[in-house]
Amino acid sequence: MIGSGNMGTTMAVILYGVLFTYLSAAVLYFWGTRTGKEDILKYALIVTALGCVLHFTVLALRTVLTGMLPLANGLEFLMSFSWFTVLMFVLFAYRFRIKAAGGVVMFISALMVLVLIVLANGNLGTVSPLMPALKSPWLTVHVITAAISYSAFTLAAGLAVIQFFKVGQAIKDDYVSSLVRGGFALLSLSIVLGAIWAEQAWGRYWSWDPKETWALITWIIYAVYLHLYRSQEWRGSNARWLVIGGFLLVMFTFFGVNYLLPGLHSYA
Repeated sequence: MIGSGNMGTTMAVILYGVLFTYLSAAVLYFWGTRTGKEDILKYALIVTALGCVLHFTVLALRTVLTGMLPLANGLEFLMSFSWFTVLMFVLFAYRFRIKAAGGVVMFISALMVLVLIVLANGNLGTVSPLMPALKSPWLTVHVITAAISYSAFTLAAGLAVIQFFKVGQAIKDDYVSSLVRGGFALLSLSIVLGAIWAEQAWGRYWSWDPKETWALITWIIYAVYLHLYRSQEWRGSNARWLVIGGFLLVMFTFFGVNYLLPGLHSYA
């Protein structure tokens, strides 16, 4: 049986491999998109899938180490959130014509893995006891719906960015809209589940904690997007900027709130 120290080292080594494959995939996607060579784009997708498998290995090792899904703290959330993003991209790239966005999406994913490595600071093999509030069956459903919704918003933003360029003209607005609708539904579910959990843990459904407040602001931005998207005048560049702005709010809700604004969710 691998000790926690050795397992932590193993996870760190694999994470560096994930970082390398994601960066390599980003370079291949940018190269293939620029030159229009389909073979390079195919290799990029293969490298992306390889990185996704390596990333899943880290998640599996962390699960074995802690005895629960990697969702209990900020590092584990980032680890899962970035993996869901890549997995979602692989599935969409295989099904739809969105490979042109691969460079942007994989670069963002590589940055998230790099941040994970920096924040972990060699502590991937460390297991801390759960706070009382986290010892709840609501943890998994609340956090996993949030992670997948964030992934959908990240992929949507990647598509929106590349749509501003000639190489992204084949990417339909409906692809972006579908991702936002899916992410919005899951974010809504996550907020409801979180409110139920909060009532059980703290005796109230809503406390205007910074995390709750910014999650609500993010929800409103995407609700506005979905409402305005029905109008033809709000499609195209206007809608894309709103999707990108929503993604920046998602990043602030995670990084800014978790590490800058103290509150009931500070442990996350």
